[in-house]
Amino acid sequence: MSMDLRDRTPDRDVEHYVDPAPFNPAVTEEMTAEQERFYQASQWKIMWWKFKRHKLAVWSGVVLILFYLCVPFAETIAPYTPNMRDSDHLYAPPQPVHLFHEGRLVGPFVYGMQSSLDMETLQWVFTDDKSDVQRIRFFCSGAPYEFWGLFDTSFHLFCPAEEGTLFLLGTDRLGRDQFSGLVYGARLSLTVGLVGVTISIVLGLFFGGIAGYFGGFLDNMIQRMIEIIRSLPELPLWMALSAALPVTWSPVWIYFGLTVILGLLDWPGLARAVRSKLLSLREEEYAKAAVLMGAKPGRVITRHLLPGFTSHIIASATLSIPAMILGETALSYLNLGLRRPAVSWGVLLNEAQNISVVTVYPWLMAPVLPIIIVVLAFNFLGDGLRDAADPYK
Repeated sequence: MSMDLRDRTPDRDVEHYVDPAPFNPAVTEEMTAEQERFYQASQWKIMWWKFKRHKLAVWSGVVLILFYLCVPFAETIAPYTPNMRDSDHLYAPPQPVHLFHEGRLVGPFVYGMQSSLDMETLQWVFTDDKSDVQRIRFFCSGAPYEFWGLFDTSFHLFCPAEEGTLFLLGTDRLGRDQFSGLVYGARLSLTVGLVGVTISIVLGLFFGGIAGYFGGFLDNMIQRMIEIIRSLPELPLWMALSAALPVTWSPVWIYFGLTVILGLLDWPGLARAVRSKLLSLREEEYAKAAVLMGAKPGRVITRHLLPGFTSHIIASATLSIPAMILGETALSYLNLGLRRPAVSWGVLLNEAQNISVVTVYPWLMAPVLPIIIVVLAFNFLGDGLRDAADPYK
C-alpha cells in the first residue's frame, strides 16, 4: 500500500518571515561591542576566555602557583633547614597550633613538649606541657642558612619561640622537621617535572616534526624507534638507568641525571602527536604556499605548522609533568634516585618504608598529601587547557 505524500496536509500552517526590503550587498551587519571584541580577539585571548569558564582548572592553577612559590623561597618559608637534627625530639609528633590559652586570646602558639622513655616499648612518649606556652614568631631571625648559595642569612617567615620548638608535622628518626623537609622537597620534586618536560618537548618536536613533514624513510625509522622505546617496561627501565648512575656523584648531578632519564623516556608520545598533526597540516594551502615561495623546511615547520597546534603541545606537556613527579618520587622512595643530603618528597617517603614505623608514627606519610594535591591539580589544569584549546568547544 502506497501513500502520496502530496496528499497529506500539514496539521497547521508554519509562517516564515521574509524581509520585504530589497537585497543590498553593500550593507554590513551591525555588531554589538561584545561581538566585535570576540571576532577581533587573538587565538590566545579566546583560549583564556574559555579557560576561565573551567573553574576547577583555574583553582588548580592557583594551587600550583602557591606550591611553586615554595621553590625560590624555601629557605625563608621553612622554620628549620631540612637536615637540621634535634636529638631531644626523635619521632616527635606534630604540634598543633592554638590561638586561645585558658580562655584568653594569646595568638598563634604551641605548647611545649615533655618527653619520657616508655621502658616497656622502648619508645619516646611526648606529652603537651600546658604551662609552657610558646608563641610563634613572624618575620624573625632563626636557623641560619645560605640563600641561593649567595649570602648567609637567618631571616624566616615564621620561627619557633626562643628556646622552643615548632614541629608542625612532627620529626623523623633523626629529629629532622617534616614540614621544613616538605618545603625544601618541593624545590626538587616540582622542578624535576619542568626540566624533564622541557627535554621531552624538545625531542618530541624535533623527531615528530621530521617524521611528519618529510615522511618516507625517516618517518619509518623514527616510528620504529618510538615503538621500541614504548615497548620497554617503564618503571623497571627507570630503575635500571637510575641504578646505573655513579654513587659518587653529588646530589646536583644525580638530580640532573634523573631529569635527563625522565625526559628521554617521555618524548615518544608527544612525537607521535606532533607527527599526526604535521601530516594533516602540511597539506593545507598556507603550508604549500610557503613551500612554493621558497621557504626552507625548518621555517615551514617552526613558523607555519607548529603554531597551529601550540595549544595542544601545552596541554600535553601539562599532563606529562605529574608522571615525571611520580617517577622521581618512586625512584627516590626505592633509594634509586635522590638521596640525603638532597631533599625531595620521595626522599622523605623513604623514611616510611617500614609498615611498623608508619603504624606507630603516621606523620611520616605527610609527603603523600602534597604529591596527591599537585598531581590532581596538574590533571585538572591539563583538562582545562585541553578544552580551551579545542576549537569545537
